[in-house]
Amino acid sequence: MEENKEISALFHLIDDPDEEVFNVVSTRIIDFGKGIIPNLENLWENTISEEVQERIELLIHRLHFRDLTEDVQQWNKNTHQDLLTGALLVARFQYPELATAQIYQEIEKLRRNIWLELNSYLTPLEQVNVLTSILYNYYNLRGTEIGYQHPEEFLINKQLETKRGNAIANGILYLIVSELLDVPVRAINIPRQFVLGYFKSDYDFSRHTENPLYKTEFYIDPMSGQVFTHKDVDNYFKRINVPPVASYFKPLSNKRVVQYLLEEFSKCFDNDKDRYKQKELMELVSLIQDNEPEQGQA
Repeated sequence: MEENKEISALFHLIDDPDEEVFNVVSTRIIDFGKGIIPNLENLWENTISEEVQERIELLIHRLHFRDLTEDVQQWNKNTHQDLLTGALLVARFQYPELATAQIYQEIEKLRRNIWLELNSYLTPLEQVNVLTSILYNYYNLRGTEIGYQHPEEFLINKQLETKRGNAIANGILYLIVSELLDVPVRAINIPRQFVLGYFKSDYDFSRHTENPLYKTEFYIDPMSGQVFTHKDVDNYFKRINVPPVASYFKPLSNKRVVQYLLEEFSKCFDNDKDRYKQKELMELVSLIQDNEPEQGQA
């Protein structure tokens, strides 16, 4: 963006010690939109004050966040909320200049490798064994315990790069590939876990009129791809002393999955320095309007 007198004057005021003055200046700078980012980057390179550099970094972050907010709102309004697009929006919070072409290529390669092994004669368990074998054995995906000190393990770009993700990230990758291949695997609402369920072929995902508890063939742990039976899940509910009401087994929409990813990812920024990031991520959660019942409702 060509630097005019107003931009030059605003840039001179970025180092103003008065917080109110800085807030007015930053609001005006942000009003210029993303086109002003190269100017801010140039200013950063020619600034020796670390404090001013931090303010410039914050301004650039806020410009990217405004752009991301608009894209999340658009995704929310779409007729179908594509889960891969949703996961990439979350990744852009940390990597605003994220190039997605390679990620789409990687997902397509996975889809094709699995598709070549699938056929209509396979049982549900055999289908899932194919998905699991390609993802965890051939592709070497590894699961890690959810640790809020490792934000990169929530993000699909870093997961594909390192072949490591936590249960949520791995579960989302499993869901993305399943959706592309029309395999009826969905995330379910089991407390304190991110678990996938393979649903019977006659379950109507659009209406939810039947009790989902009796419409799952089995369950999948996305950490490793291990399959669990109904009895295993019953034992888990007994262990945590929670009654297994039907709503825990209802398939979650892609909107709710992305909300959950944002909520858990936000916990990585629970410190004074990064609290503003936690607040922004929860703002994104609130932009996604989902009609799923809250956990625990029957």
